Order: sequence, then structure tokens, then C-alpha cells
Amino acid sequence: MSMREDYGHANEANGSSSSPPKGARGPIGRFVKYTFLSVDPAWRRLPAEERAQGKRELIAACEDFAQDHLLQSFSLVGMRADAELLLVAEAENLERIHELHVVLAQSGLMKWARVTASFLGLRKGSEYSEELRLRGRSFRGKYLFVYPFIKSREWYGLPAGERYRIMQEHIRIGKEYPQVDNHTTYSFGLDDQEFVVAFDTDDPAAFLELVQRLRGTEASSYTVRDTPSYTCISASLLRAVNALDGEPLPASADLEAAA
Repeated sequence: MSMREDYGHANEANGSSSSPPKGARGPIGRFVKYTFLSVDPAWRRLPAEERAQGKRELIAACEDFAQDHLLQSFSLVGMRADAELLLVAEAENLERIHELHVVLAQSGLMKWARVTASFLGLRKGSEYSEELRLRGRSFRGKYLFVYPFIKSREWYGLPAGERYRIMQEHIRIGKEYPQVDNHTTYSFGLDDQEFVVAFDTDDPAAFLELVQRLRGTEASSYTVRDTPSYTCISASLLRAVNALDGEPLPASADLEAAA
């Protein structure tokens, strides 16, 4: 769940995808950082007050960042074996994301946690569509699905017009699922993957059907990597950290409002 509403306005231009690509360099937006965390099981055997203090420190670090940036939290407890908490931070530069993680590392909870996956991306205009979504915008669905994505070198060797043609089928199928919202960011040179693909929705079955249908597209034959895939449940930061040990942390007035 978001600790702050849209950092900017989500309703940007929604043009058609009928025109040819205009070049690889388009408008750019903000950096988006996905940090997946897993807690050492030994942490759950600590005294309750020590665990509670560690939670408070992590929440305080996130609240400080969220005063003027978009930060959202998700629980993965019961969804995967290698991650229990996701923090998604969005900022205008890499330094601010760096500062957030420096402060997070000082919290008592992070002394017992490890980052099991980390994806860094940048909002950027697509060369295959005129739809621009560059400003920070929160995930609004109950569920978030995230995975790294890499295409083959053969894909980039195709003429730009051919790649554009192939992607139109992909885009057309995606538009048949308006209840599934795409938040893809670009990672070329910033991280190991080329894209961070993220979809939010209230209907996980619709997302599954969308992905299954996209497997049969021509564009899919150029996919090199689209795993691991993370299924995340939207939750306030308070609820997400409480899910780590199943014990409630008394909420401050600010946290109760965010929940």
C-alpha cells in the first residue's frame, strides 16, 4: 500500500499506437527501486520488545522518505520462500534511493534481514506506443506481480519498423485486460535486467490469463528471461512488518492513517 498518493498525476497522455517509432530516446521520468527482503527465522525468537523496536526503526526510515517521495509496501508472506516484504521506492535521482537504503540498514530489523532481490528501473517513454506514463504513480490494485525481463540480441537486431509491428499484437492483447495495469520501467545498463515488469490488479486470474496469452505472441519468442516472478499483496507498512512475525505493533496516529 502507498504511504503517499501519486507523486505527480497519473492521467497523462493516452495516445494511440498507430504511428511508427520515433527513436530510442524518449522522455524520461523517475527512478523506481524494488527491494525484496527476507528475515532470518532467528529474529522471530527474539524478545517481543526487541522485535517491536526493530519494526519501529524500519517504519521510521520509510516514513521519512515518504514525506516527499512515493514509497509502497507489499507482503509476500506465504507467496514465496525467498522474500517476505517488498518496498518500492520512487525518486528523482539515484542519490535519494541510496540515502533511503543507508537509513534502512541502520534499523534493528534490517540487522536480521537480507535483500534477496533488487531491481532498479527508470520510467521512460516507449518506442512502441505513444502512451506516456513518466510521473510517479502508485500501484492501486490489491496484488502486484513483478519480474525482471530480458530480450534476445536477435530482437534488437531487427529493423525498428519490424519490432514495432511485432509489438502491436502484444499491446493489443494487453488492452483487452483493462483491469491489469502495466508499470514497466527500463533498466538498460542500470541493472542486470533490461526491464522491470510490474502489473497491479485486483484480479490475479485475469493477470494469469493475460500472461498465458502473451506466451503465444511473436514477441514472446524473443524473450530470454522473465523469472523469477514475485506475487505480492498490497499492505500498509505497519501490516506488512507485522506479518513478518504475526504480532501486532501498536500503531501511531500516522501509521493508523496510512493503514
